[in-house]
Amino acid sequence: MTEPAVEVRDVVKQFPNPGGGIVNAVDHVTLQIRDGEFFSLLGPSGCGKTTTLRMLAGFERPTSGEIYIKGQLMNSTPPYARPVNMVFQNYALFPHMNVFQNVAFGLEMERVSRAEIHRRVEEALALVRMSGMGARRSSQLSGGQQQRIALARALVKRPAVLLLDEPLGALDLKLRKEMQLELKALQQQVGITFVYVTHDQEEALTMSDRIAVMSQGRALQVGPPAEIYERPNCRFVADFIGETNFLQGTLIGIEAGHATVAVTNEDMQVIGLPGGDLHPGQQVTISVRPEKIRLLTEPPYVNVNRFPARVQDVSYIGSDTRVLVRLSPSLTLSVWEQNRISTLDPNAYFTRGQEVWLTWLPENALVLGE
Repeated sequence: MTEPAVEVRDVVKQFPNPGGGIVNAVDHVTLQIRDGEFFSLLGPSGCGKTTTLRMLAGFERPTSGEIYIKGQLMNSTPPYARPVNMVFQNYALFPHMNVFQNVAFGLEMERVSRAEIHRRVEEALALVRMSGMGARRSSQLSGGQQQRIALARALVKRPAVLLLDEPLGALDLKLRKEMQLELKALQQQVGITFVYVTHDQEEALTMSDRIAVMSQGRALQVGPPAEIYERPNCRFVADFIGETNFLQGTLIGIEAGHATVAVTNEDMQVIGLPGGDLHPGQQVTISVRPEKIRLLTEPPYVNVNRFPARVQDVSYIGSDTRVLVRLSPSLTLSVWEQNRISTLDPNAYFTRGQEVWLTWLPENALVLGE
């Protein structure tokens, strides 16, 4: 088995609470990050993802547990002696230096020869598509260009692991999406392990080989993007990754790999996939993604997961139409209808007050125990 590039073993990081006591910013986290992997730490503010990254960099030390990089214990190793480099959200470029000097700075501190510095800096600038820009001041660069220079400065030292703390956060939406694809392509080109911190679910899904979803200092689920999205292991992950509809109910039973749930306060049963170890009589949550629901004008032929409803609201957003449907006075669901045909015909779209039917496959309803 190949040795992981990064290993976090049962790490805890505690900070004093201003009101007294101790808070666990990172709470018994265990991770194995493969060599050459693009690995993202994803979660809301305060979930512990940046603290975890800072411990990998050596800016913080674990209260307990162990951190290994390339098989070497790093708990007491200072930041400058670790085989890592870090890219920050604000880029931290030196304003009094030009692009070449910014990228060369780390090599100069290591007293690398001038010829080797010139070769490696030009190589790094070419990697980030900034060749010929060495004489420019950082203040003369756009946000996207500054981000590329910060990457070049980190890559020029050839770290075993590159740590990235929300490096695209300061960019506008369009440029951010472009840079996501560029960053993933760059990682595949250089083959370096990337550990990426973000609160943006789409960003993590777009770039990552695997994702660790964090909440309250814990890593709740670790897996590839498709697994995290399609098979979340708890309500928090299902809610944080993408958008979903939640139904509360009581588990009636499990047969042939499918769970039957009586929806609370509704005259309806839902058939879905059991997520985890469930038992009859247990209170459960059903997660159904809005794009997985089919909206029909006639009753569907299937005998399960088919429900009459009325359109309450319609929002056309271009790529799809978001339809809010009411199944009962107390239950509404969101449905996303992809706009596959280009038309201005108003009859091509659902309208408020229209009587409809909903249906979804049992595989598209995930039954969660929490």
